[in-house]
This record gives sequence, structure tokens and C-alpha cells, in this order.
Amino acid sequence: MPEHYDAIIIGAGQAGPPLAERLGRAGYRTAIIERHLLGGTCVNVGCIPTKTLVGSARIAWAARQAAEFGVVIDGPVGVDMKRVKARKDEVAGGSNAGVTAWVDGMKNVTLIRGHARFTGPRALTVNDQTLTADRVFIDVGARARVPDFPGIDSIDYLTNYSMMEVDFLPEHLLIVGGSNIGLEFAQMYRRFGAEVTVVEMQDRLIAREDADVSDAVREILEGEGVNIRLKAECLAFEPGPKGVRMNIDCAIDSTPLDGSHVLLAVGRVPNTHDLGLDLAGIETNERGFINVDDELRTSAEGVWALGEVNGQGAFTHTSYNDFEIVAANLLDEDERLVSDRIPCYGLFIDPPLGRVGMTESQVRASGRRALIGTRPMSRVGRAREFGDTRGFMKILVDADTEEILGASLLGLSGDEAVHALLDVMYAGMPYTVISRAVHIHPTVTELIPTVLQGLTPLE
Repeated sequence: MPEHYDAIIIGAGQAGPPLAERLGRAGYRTAIIERHLLGGTCVNVGCIPTKTLVGSARIAWAARQAAEFGVVIDGPVGVDMKRVKARKDEVAGGSNAGVTAWVDGMKNVTLIRGHARFTGPRALTVNDQTLTADRVFIDVGARARVPDFPGIDSIDYLTNYSMMEVDFLPEHLLIVGGSNIGLEFAQMYRRFGAEVTVVEMQDRLIAREDADVSDAVREILEGEGVNIRLKAECLAFEPGPKGVRMNIDCAIDSTPLDGSHVLLAVGRVPNTHDLGLDLAGIETNERGFINVDDELRTSAEGVWALGEVNGQGAFTHTSYNDFEIVAANLLDEDERLVSDRIPCYGLFIDPPLGRVGMTESQVRASGRRALIGTRPMSRVGRAREFGDTRGFMKILVDADTEEILGASLLGLSGDEAVHALLDVMYAGMPYTVISRAVHIHPTVTELIPTVLQGLTPLE
């Protein structure tokens, strides 16, 4: 006989465990199924371990700048990659242990280790056991995309997953992909001491951003010695004298690249290929992401999809917000919708980029009357005091409603300062609320009112 639950959650990423806890506390007999590590990408191979590595890399970089601050370090600055990895493992391992202990202690929640596959509507098999439920929630995440490049199977390549096991310094790291993951690893490993080359197929880095943001990010990375190759086409791989050779047909430079290691950072693929979704009547789009409505319900009755697998956001914060949306609608009689969410994310190079709302390009395309304000980070006292004035602030405002449309804050603490704008946007208040605010000096955020006081028409 199938074992029946009130609710089954497939996957224990950033949405699954908090939802399991809420359901359990509400009296739902709940099963959460996980075939690998609890906590998902963020805890194990994403945000937490990579930002731990970013932290180590920043210390190495800062140590090399010590003389500029009057600090004397006798001898060259070295990096022990085994200790760097051990520190990363300790931080990430602690987070994983915390999530595991949390789930193990949940009331009315059973953790099942194994791979779940649908056999019909709200019916699953796990470890040769048949389970059914009144409600099913899918939180299986995504994995690194590996394009079918010619010769890719002839070399040992890395992804953001296997990079977590690297405890050595690559002689020359070739990174395919000039977006968030690729650029964070590029700067990180350059600061550790590796030669790094980023190869991007488009004509600029992080092409979803405005050109001025992209250009500034490139300037930051090249200023630290990262090599950039753009407009790369027809990539092909073969073993080379240093380990691997990348053959490139580039509009600018087609010289082959010889590196010791290759990191593929070219997007993500949802983990939907082995779930038997068709047997449950669950529809996906052409990229394999599960189609959902504004409350995250799938095409199948009684089935929801949360987190990266639904294609509504590839971030930890959007995954957690998915949990909040589902819990509010299902348990709290509080209507919350995906469409209420304001886009926001960070690019965690150093200094970081904080992004909220629309880009300048999107505002122009919308046809609305808008105002724009910009200031270089060299205007920020805190940035000058800390010796890092790279980047700028850019804020866009609707000229008629005075609502903040979007912002790009690239620079020291830009990923934190941007929340001052985001909160005003969620409150539905005009930009004057923050432009007239008195901010603490010396901080990064204090420049925001100055930027807003200098708005000019977007031509």
C-alpha cells in the first residue's frame, strides 16, 4: 500500500525546509525528500562557499595593498590554497549541518533520503517505496550547464560544483562565460595568484546590464590583471601543452588559448529531466523549467514548484520568497504573488554591484518619461577613506509618478546600500522620501540623497 502524506516536498533547497517546518507546525503530515545535500546550491556549492572564497581572496588582495595604507608586511604575500579550501569547507559544512539538524528536529516532518520520481498525479516512488500526497511541492533546483562544445569530452573541465573541491592554484584558469559565476571566480582566482582569462561569446560582459555598468566591471577586472576575450565564437577544446587548448573564432582575436584548467560558467539547467513530470501532468517550457502561475502552482492540480526550477528567479532570496508566497496563500489566507516581487540581485565581485528594478535600457524601452542621476564612487568619503573609489551609482526615477524605477550601485558596499532604494520601492513611496533623508556620515548610503537631488531628464 502507498504511504500517504498531507504534503510531500521534493528537494531541500532554500524553499523546501522552511516550507516543511510551516506545514508541520500547521499539522500537516509532511515528507521532505532529498537525494544529496540539504540546503541546496546556496549552502553547499553556491552563495555560502563561494562568498567564503571571495572573502579569502579579498584578504590576499588587501595584503598586497598594505603599503598604501602604511602597513608593513615583511616578504611577499602567499596563499595556501589547502587552508583556503579548509576554511570554505568549515563555513559551508557548518551551514549544511545547521540545516540538517533543523530538518531532523521538525515536528510532523519526515526526511527521506533518495531520488523521487512521479508515477502519476501526486504519486511518487522513492527507494522502491510508493508515496502519495494531497499536495506536492517541487524544489529540486538546477545544475551547471555543459554545452556540447567540440572536444569538450576530451578534457577535464570544471564547473562551479567541482570548483568547490579545488585545493590548488591553477597556473592559468580559462573561464568560459562572462556573467556572475564566471566573473566572481575570475577575480577570486586572480587574487589568489593564478593567471585568468575570461572568454565571453557576447560583445561585453554581463550583457543583461547597461553598457556603462558592463564597461566599469570590465575595467575593474582588467585593472587587477584578468584577461578578457569578447565576441568569442566556435569554441573548441583539445588537450594542450599546459593541460588544455581552447580554439576560438573571435571577431577581435582568434589566437588559441593554452591554459591549465577550464571552468564552464555558461548558465544553469533545471533538474527536471528525471522526475517523470509528464506522468503527473506537469508542464515545462522549452528550457525545461516548470511552468507556474502567479502563486507558483503548476499545470497539475495540487502541485507547486518553488526555487530555481520554476524559472522565476535564480537566487537564494527569490527561492526563499517562493516559500513565503506559497505559505502565505496556503496557510495564512494572505494573498501574495510572484508579480509583486521587485527584481534585485548582486554581482559579488569586489567592489560589488547591487541591482534593483529596471536597467536604463529597460526604462528607455518602456517609453516613459524618466529622470536619471549618477555619481562616481570617488564622491563617497567612505570609499576614499578605504582606498577603493572604483565604480559609480546610477538611479532612475519616473518623471510623472516620482517612483524609483531602478538602480545600479557598483562600488564599495553597493550590494548593501542598494537596499535603501529597494525598501522605498516596496513601500510605494516617491524618491523624495529618501532624497530628503539625513543619512549618517561617513557611509556609502549617504551619497544616495545627493544622487537623487541631482536628477536630470533621461534624454
